[in-house]
Amino acid sequence: MSALLLSLLIKTFFFQSFFIPSASMVPTLDVGDRILVTKWRPDPLPLRRGDVVVFKDPAHWLGEPADQATGLHLVVKDVLTWTGLLPEDAGEHLVKRVIGLPGDIVECTDPDGQVTVNGVALQEDYIAPGARPCGTTFRVEVPAGYLWVMGDNRDDSLDSRAHMGDPGGGTVPEANVVGTTFAIVWPLDRFGGVGNPFGDQAATTGS
Repeated sequence: MSALLLSLLIKTFFFQSFFIPSASMVPTLDVGDRILVTKWRPDPLPLRRGDVVVFKDPAHWLGEPADQATGLHLVVKDVLTWTGLLPEDAGEHLVKRVIGLPGDIVECTDPDGQVTVNGVALQEDYIAPGARPCGTTFRVEVPAGYLWVMGDNRDDSLDSRAHMGDPGGGTVPEANVVGTTFAIVWPLDRFGGVGNPFGDQAATTGS
């Protein structure tokens, strides 16, 4: 019982585990990776450009939820997931990288060009080899309280770019962010930290 309570306490206030079901964040995160996210960012610590965040589906980006099986096995799985003893699956969550913060102007003028934020081209060494940083043309001013997110595997990621016609124009409410990815914990040959590639240059507010 004490282990269960400790696990629930850790999940509620500190960390949570998630399972990566798709290739949209390759090469940073691969299919089958299990990650840990810290709940200290976005609160009390602010989000930054370059953070890899887990967030609740803002507007059915994942489509309508499929009917789930019932039975004791499902009940046990749900309980273990709720307490943090099992990682969350894709479910109602997505994993993407923060590209635009509130107030930022994120733009692509050439499908084969670079993403710019407030007129400055991003140096995105984390993008999958051969993938186009933009893939399409767009210009968006990120509203207050929202984020613009993109996958690292740009040619295989249904991110903010794919939802510009949805409510919110493809942006994600900051309130939907569960936490920021800081480590891959499984499989062991991929064990390691997931940091912010922009380091000290990662701005905490839009400009």
